[in-house]
Amino acid sequence: MEAEPTSVRLARQLQGLTRPEARVTALGHLQRGGVPSPTDRLLATRLGTLCAEAIDKGKYGVMVAVRGQKCTLVPLEKVAGRRKTVPLDHAWIRSARLVGTCFGD
Repeated sequence: MEAEPTSVRLARQLQGLTRPEARVTALGHLQRGGVPSPTDRLLATRLGTLCAEAIDKGKYGVMVAVRGQKCTLVPLEKVAGRRKTVPLDHAWIRSARLVGTCFGD
């Protein structure tokens, strides 16, 4: 029998402490519709660690972001209500389409 993932245990514990339903979402599945790669897992670990550290230090009203090669905290007031779009002819979009990512168009 396979061990229960930590994310599932945590969701169940959160469910018991709060009223809203707690759901587990795999970042790689959500973003690309596939199994997370080692790079996805490393990025998720780095971002999650910084998030947990911020909470532990009482830093709220921030989000975690990647700038260059570093993970950093960004105040929400700097990003709330703003959009940063990627042009449809950008290399990232072309690459994503080559591996089967659907943008709904």
